[in-house]
Amino acid sequence: MKNKPTKKTALRSHIAFLVLSVFMLALIGNLFWLQIINGEKYRLKAERQQLSDTVVSAHRGAIYDSNMKVIAQSASAYLVYINPSKIKTDSQKALIVDGLSSILEIDRETVQKKAEKSTSGYEKILGKIDQTKKDELTAYISEHSAEKLSTIIGIDPDTKRYYPLGSFASSIIGFTGSEDVGRSGLELYYNSELTGTSGRIITAKNAMQGAMPNDYETTHDATDGYSLVLTIDEPIQYYLEQQLVQAIDECDAKYAYGVVMDVETGAVLAMSSVPDYNLNTPYTIASSGTLEAIEKLEDNEKKKKANSDALFAQWRNRTISDSYEPGSVFKIFVAAAGLEEGIITTESTYNCTGQIKVANYYQHCFHRTAHGVQTLHEALPYSCNTFFITLGQKLGKEKFFKYFEAFGFTDKTGIDLPAEAAPKEGVTYYGVDKLGIAELSSESFGQTFQITPIQMITAVASLGNEGRLMTPYVVSKVLDSDGNIVRETKPTVKRQVVSEQTAKTISSLMEEVVISGTAKNAYVAGYHICGKTGTSDKLTAPGENIASFAGFAPANDPKIAVLIAIDEPHGITTGGGAAAPVAGRIFENVLAYLNITPQYSDKELESATITAPNLVGQSVTAAVSSASKFTVRVVGSGDKVVSQLPSSGQSMPKGGVIVVYTEENAARVTGEIPKLTGLSVADANRAAVNAGFNIKISGTTQTSGTIMSYRQSVPEGTKSELGTTVTVYFRSDQDVSD
Repeated sequence: MKNKPTKKTALRSHIAFLVLSVFMLALIGNLFWLQIINGEKYRLKAERQQLSDTVVSAHRGAIYDSNMKVIAQSASAYLVYINPSKIKTDSQKALIVDGLSSILEIDRETVQKKAEKSTSGYEKILGKIDQTKKDELTAYISEHSAEKLSTIIGIDPDTKRYYPLGSFASSIIGFTGSEDVGRSGLELYYNSELTGTSGRIITAKNAMQGAMPNDYETTHDATDGYSLVLTIDEPIQYYLEQQLVQAIDECDAKYAYGVVMDVETGAVLAMSSVPDYNLNTPYTIASSGTLEAIEKLEDNEKKKKANSDALFAQWRNRTISDSYEPGSVFKIFVAAAGLEEGIITTESTYNCTGQIKVANYYQHCFHRTAHGVQTLHEALPYSCNTFFITLGQKLGKEKFFKYFEAFGFTDKTGIDLPAEAAPKEGVTYYGVDKLGIAELSSESFGQTFQITPIQMITAVASLGNEGRLMTPYVVSKVLDSDGNIVRETKPTVKRQVVSEQTAKTISSLMEEVVISGTAKNAYVAGYHICGKTGTSDKLTAPGENIASFAGFAPANDPKIAVLIAIDEPHGITTGGGAAAPVAGRIFENVLAYLNITPQYSDKELESATITAPNLVGQSVTAAVSSASKFTVRVVGSGDKVVSQLPSSGQSMPKGGVIVVYTEENAARVTGEIPKLTGLSVADANRAAVNAGFNIKISGTTQTSGTIMSYRQSVPEGTKSELGTTVTVYFRSDQDVSD
């Protein structure tokens, strides 16, 4: 017979059951807490421990000029990282810190801190390293294979942005930051199109945090970004940049900026602000003078701020972000408004006494001298302030403002670049309600309001485009990674500002300004240039001014518009003296580059260059006789010409020198280039020929007044082969003070 359980035994059973029940409930609760409440958290934590997720950067789209020359591109690079959790010994840590800081040229303390994160499985050290650094690091890892550095140091694919042309078009192109994101210029404005979609490599890890076989790896390929084809034409951009750099040197100016635009479409062929900077090293201050000034500062905070200000200044695209008083260039728009409204004709007369009373004070002409009775044909070339004040008053504020608005001075142009300055009523210009007699009068000759250079050239181009105002642009096409066109920019007409006839009349008047007026230094033999100069006070720097020129060519069939602005020039400070010569040199180069045939007048033909005859193979006597219009220098004792300089067909001035050699392999005869500046055309030519050289004339030579040479392409004293041609630049100093 079995014994019945005692009360004591039963109690123990109940207690055991209760304890077991509590334990089970706690276990179930903990499982519920882990799997239901915090399940996602721990799942992600487990995945991070079990999976390696590596981002594969997409190649950023390239940027090309209009001829498909690469301006910006992304190339393969590498990213270096470490797995601090794998560092087991002090020896490993020391090798990692020493090697990475030395090879990658980075701060040792930074590497040390990352290496000490013993619980971390991934610490980025440096991205965008090139193949050379990668090979050096790989060799270092192999050299210390006994320390198993390969299990700690990782190298993954990455991309790096390169700018093969350095500072070329830097204010337009802009640059990218450390994460391959656009920071300025087109890189910023078109960042979403240029940026591709990053890929990923997901690799499983074992319990020892080592990589599992490839069967456990998943790869998502990166998709490259779109590429941009610009309207910028490399040779034209170089012409502009070179001339602006030269202008700063000639005028001891603070800045110089300019734009070359296709008149018919609004496409920007060149745009530059100088001083500029190297796109590959955007955080390096390019100006040595600025660097010296910063280094002299003793206060670290002031030094830091000055450095930051200098960087932002060199990145700034002044052609779209800066505003200025346009000065007398604006008179062409007042003239256009007067003609369009029938207020005046080209033959309407006005008697300039040198000043005009406006409200309770007098406004003066630039020279403060009377021009006398004049028509628009004289008033625009003379840049008569009182004539245009009177014309502005006749227009009245409503009609004046109507054209001010129509030419685009109250709106952004809409150019596809970031940071275009926005006009603001009451700040950059007067609204029609605030346009009193004083404001109307001063605005009529280009003062007391501000516009941007891109607004100005767009408005000027409209006069060369039969009165049609275009939207400017710098990107012509967007391409996918296979080169297919994703989007193409079509020229956009904003509005018809003035009639075709009015535009043609103003063009004719602007040509007169270049032939005989303040813009005569923009003259180019064989090409009909239209232009207007301006000299305006700089509101932010009392006593300083901005000298400018804006115009287009050829007059009978305009193709390109050019704007030049010289900021804070010294010595020669006017638009006619400082900016017009720069514009003339750009017109000369660009029109020739575009294969626009020059059309010489009879007067121009008299002094035009001619081509050198072919003297090779002739006897010395015959060569000298056939080249009687030139000075012939014979080198050698032979009786036949075997070579010559200038060579046959090369351009040279009438009466220039030809050096002929009569012996094969004869040593080239050299001489020193003489001083060719500060001379008249005739004297410069005579000095060159006497020294055995030729000159090519650039600049104005067909106008009244004193015309003097001010620069030569080869410096005085340079050793050069006799017969070499030196370009000599001329300008007038008479009636160009505007």
